[in-house]
Amino acid sequence: MSERFHNPIIKGGYPDPSVCRAGDTYYMVTSSFYYFPGLPVFRSRDLVHWEQIGNAISRPEQLDYRNCESSEGLWAASIRYHGGRFYIAGMLDVKGRTHRYNFILTAEDPAGPWSDAVIIEGADGIDPSLYFDETGRIWFCGNTVPAELKYPEQKQIYLCELDPETFQFKGERRILFDGAWDWSLFMEGPHLYKIDGIYYLMTACGGTQTNHCVNLYRSANLFGPYEPCPRNPVVTNRNLRILNGLGVAVTGHGDLVQTQKGQWYMVLLGIRPYEHVIEDYDCFQPRMWIRRPDRNKKAQFNLGREVFLIPIAWDYDGWPLVDNENGCVNLSERRPDLPWDRPPLQSRVDNFECSQLDMIWCMRRQVENPFYSLTERPGFLRLRLLPVRAEERETPAMLVRRQQHNDFHAAAAMEFSPEKDGEEAGLIITQNERFSFLLLKERRDGREYVSGFRVVNGRRELLCSVPAKPGRVYLHIEGSLGKYSFYYGYSEREMIPLAVSQDGSILSTLVADGYIGTYLGMYASAGGKVSQNYVDFDWFRYEIVEE
Repeated sequence: MSERFHNPIIKGGYPDPSVCRAGDTYYMVTSSFYYFPGLPVFRSRDLVHWEQIGNAISRPEQLDYRNCESSEGLWAASIRYHGGRFYIAGMLDVKGRTHRYNFILTAEDPAGPWSDAVIIEGADGIDPSLYFDETGRIWFCGNTVPAELKYPEQKQIYLCELDPETFQFKGERRILFDGAWDWSLFMEGPHLYKIDGIYYLMTACGGTQTNHCVNLYRSANLFGPYEPCPRNPVVTNRNLRILNGLGVAVTGHGDLVQTQKGQWYMVLLGIRPYEHVIEDYDCFQPRMWIRRPDRNKKAQFNLGREVFLIPIAWDYDGWPLVDNENGCVNLSERRPDLPWDRPPLQSRVDNFECSQLDMIWCMRRQVENPFYSLTERPGFLRLRLLPVRAEERETPAMLVRRQQHNDFHAAAAMEFSPEKDGEEAGLIITQNERFSFLLLKERRDGREYVSGFRVVNGRRELLCSVPAKPGRVYLHIEGSLGKYSFYYGYSEREMIPLAVSQDGSILSTLVADGYIGTYLGMYASAGGKVSQNYVDFDWFRYEIVEE
């Protein structure tokens, strides 16, 4: 058995990981933004192999985030286990970043069901976490913007006790650390730990792009004062070029966990960039999140921010360090001293034979009335055509999963007869409403076509279109490190090229703007009209092409 493992441990757009241990089992939660179900929950017994066991937000009534943009929604939650109960502290960002709500979810079983969200009145900031002291008191740790800024990126970390019954603030709110004290930028993602009688405060700093890092502070008292680690940042790859020999960049937003054997590890996010030069990002507008993609003219990443794992050791001075050869985050790391435990491999094909959707599928935001059915035609996924098109801000009839590999092949068997002009159905690969590729069967000018489109800046552009035959059609998308190719056929093994080697950098997070990776799956629309029509998918296949 190898003593090494390969990062990332969870591939694809699963950023901002938080981890806890209950006995000999580990649990993780990651961000999901405006996708529903939200806050995916994972389980592992060896910290290397993870399986998704649920979504903490799986019912629309738990938390309403229908009114949010693509990179708003559910940010950077944390998961903790205390007294036989699991807790998730999270933040909901809606209405163009004008409203933010910190909340608590609880569950006896991390696979769910999770409780409805309890909004914490007066809790501002992002990326909250919980700390349970020895007496069982619950402390909420978050970040905030000071009343008087010394510089634009200044943030503060605060702590306040929570009532254990209502999860509302009680007592005094205290500032644990002010970013101005060590000139930290964008201090967020706080986690508190008590280790050998000392309190450690971990934060993410530098912003979640090229200057991302993990800082650490400590104090003999919960309320401080906290001294910064003289080696801050304790974890970062920012001193390397984005395209570097390690193959990993923008690492940060970590969470510590101690194994039952006493070893320490950190989960954190990172990216696997590829080379593609973009001279002018300003042609991709509007830019709401990544306004200045610094140091990134040559480096792109389509998969989003992924979950990495690194070993941690405690040095003679009581501060942690990355316990490997170079002190950075690498694609290959030393595995924990835990029994190797690989969960059953998931099928690469979804035949839609279950009564419920697999938990990997998600949609843009919640909907009041489901647009899909697994029972109207057993063994098929039926999507009802909604008026919304893929490039519009409302929620379309679309079910997608994360692209987890640069080199992959996705395919679907589809039965669809468009009845009116504007009706369309097929496959989509997308970052958000403004940047996508579409492989569709559509009706236009009274005729049916198989067509490929790309969407840039919210505008649809035709790549290629050919007359379609009636009946079942097979649609294929192949990815290869920043390129996408689109095929169709009328038997399962027939792959007729439609548009090959298309520039996939439009699905780079830096181009599309925001915090989300690429998703792909099935889509249908009535083209702005009300329709009773539908499309049936017999199966969907996603498989890795050997990298």
